[in-house]
Amino acid sequence: MARLDGRVAWVTGAGSGIGESAALKLAEEGAAVVLTGRRAAPLEDVAARIRAAGGTAEVQPADLMEKDAVRAVGAFIEARFGRCDILVNNAGLNITPRRWSVLSMEGADELIRGNLASAFYCVTVVLPMMRARRDGVLIHTASMAGRNVSPLSGPGYTAAKHGVVAMSHTINMEECVNGIRSCAVLPGEVATPILDRRPNPVGPEERARMVQAEDVGDLIRYVATLPPHVVLNEVWITPTHNRSYVAALGQKL
Repeated sequence: MARLDGRVAWVTGAGSGIGESAALKLAEEGAAVVLTGRRAAPLEDVAARIRAAGGTAEVQPADLMEKDAVRAVGAFIEARFGRCDILVNNAGLNITPRRWSVLSMEGADELIRGNLASAFYCVTVVLPMMRARRDGVLIHTASMAGRNVSPLSGPGYTAAKHGVVAMSHTINMEECVNGIRSCAVLPGEVATPILDRRPNPVGPEERARMVQAEDVGDLIRYVATLPPHVVLNEVWITPTHNRSYVAALGQKL
């Protein structure tokens, strides 16, 4: 029997990268998956692959920086399934003009809303459904930037991801009495489309040595299938050839 039969998972940022991989792997375990992202076409592609394998997938495009859009997806999940057992809070973004010398108010707003506010919105939607069943798992894609401070990710992204990590721990502090578990996943460099937004290009040879989206998807599946009496509070997943460590050694990347 698949380990997530009868469960419902909401995966945000599900059209590509980590979200796409997580959605496919949770569906392999039997979960009905609700796919959210800003663009419908990639979500439909992921949904088609899940359905072709015999799974259940629903497409709910939304801009998660908009509160009403998040509420609408939550209402759909409740009406369609009556429950949400797993939230993969994966949607996020970065921008190219990210350093203080070029960061604008509009850029700061986009970074905070796209990485932190949107994550809070999704949590507030699913917690009532989880409390009703006294069970549920929330998995948040943070970043090494959620623990470390460096110029690479930029101040807005770094601050927002620190907020995501703190948010996850506060959920465990308050909701452990309701059987709800929250995990912050902190990837190092992952070969996903977000790399295309970096000021300095990252070539294919470097990307091949990074963590791959499938690696993080496997980790998310593991967290989602842990028994209810166990919570993995926080976990790092980084490349063996960690470019930040290599740089600290004074060697070529």
